[in-house]
Amino acid sequence: MGQTNLYDPRITNVIGTPEPLPEDFKDNMVQGERIKEELHGGVTALHSNLKSLGQSKTDYPRKYDPSILEKFPNPQVHTPYVIDINAPEFTSLCPKTGQPDYATILVKYSPDKWCVESKSFKLYLGSFRQTGAFHEDITNKIAKDLYTFLEPHWVEVKGQFTPRGGISFHPTVRLSKENDLFS
Repeated sequence: MGQTNLYDPRITNVIGTPEPLPEDFKDNMVQGERIKEELHGGVTALHSNLKSLGQSKTDYPRKYDPSILEKFPNPQVHTPYVIDINAPEFTSLCPKTGQPDYATILVKYSPDKWCVESKSFKLYLGSFRQTGAFHEDITNKIAKDLYTFLEPHWVEVKGQFTPRGGISFHPTVRLSKENDLFS
């Protein structure tokens, strides 16, 4: 007896005898492909404004630039939910000494109409690499940039900076529509 393929019932079943395809197998495949094309076309249209994602060459920013951020429509706008983002490789510079600062940036937000696109967010965080700023300033800038750009129900940003002079700073900023200072 030849090899048994457990994943394709057209070849053999578990005991080795041929098994016919279900009657509606071909119809289901055609319908599935049609739905996939419709969804892909819709996704392409929804995401046609994204510039960073899918590019074969990535241009990394050399200075702080919030215009790098990109967004796409919230696919679950009628469902309240939270997005957590963990960026463990954040770097910036001490404004006084020029020495590198390292941090994990934690972002948590409840989207309203928009979600941040991940690659643009990575590039945005990278734009701080040559920026000299205190931990508190960086954490506030990230929170304000995201809040202004995405207009979420709320956003919370925490900077878990590695110790400087033996002391760790972990500033946290929370902005919401209830305490909107920017409108």
